[in-house]
Amino acid sequence: MSNITDTSTTPDTKAHLLATGYQLIAKKGFTAVGLKQILDTAGVPKGSFYHYFASKETFGEAIINHYFSLYKARLDIIDAQNVSAQQKLYDYFQNWYDTQQNGCDHEKCLVVKLSAEVADISETMRKALDTGYQQTTMWLAEQIKAGWIDGSVPRHNNISAESMAKRWYFAWLGASLMAKISQTNTPLAEIWQMTTTQMGR
Repeated sequence: MSNITDTSTTPDTKAHLLATGYQLIAKKGFTAVGLKQILDTAGVPKGSFYHYFASKETFGEAIINHYFSLYKARLDIIDAQNVSAQQKLYDYFQNWYDTQQNGCDHEKCLVVKLSAEVADISETMRKALDTGYQQTTMWLAEQIKAGWIDGSVPRHNNISAESMAKRWYFAWLGASLMAKISQTNTPLAEIWQMTTTQMGR
């Protein structure tokens, strides 16, 4: 492909492969993207790929881990804001709502697509997703607890912060999948209204 730069001998080959694979898999899904397509798009020979990754499965695991490392960095940025815990939660879900409307954005599509795809075909990728989910729900739970302390987030029927965080995250993940299936924003609008109400907005 004439518009592809050969990165096979640069120190950024691994990062380039991850970025290319990320974009392709976020758009098409893991099983729909073949190794040849990844290599052709990245302009990287097969030997360079296997220098970094033992298989397409370990490549997929690496993409998930890289995704959640970047995701954690975005959570840290939200957490560093000098605003109430409720506002941090609102900003988090506002971003989710915005990126999932009218066809999913690649920043969210990766998790939505792979959650419904790889659980039964790759144990290592399933575990990587589960670890990422736990990382995110723990962050949400921390914000909920902080909201109880600063008074910006109401308590609900003695539900723990951890349980509330999981309920919100699982609901949003499901709504994102349903939005893809229905090709409407209705599932996201419904879950957005539920979440903002529960967080006291």
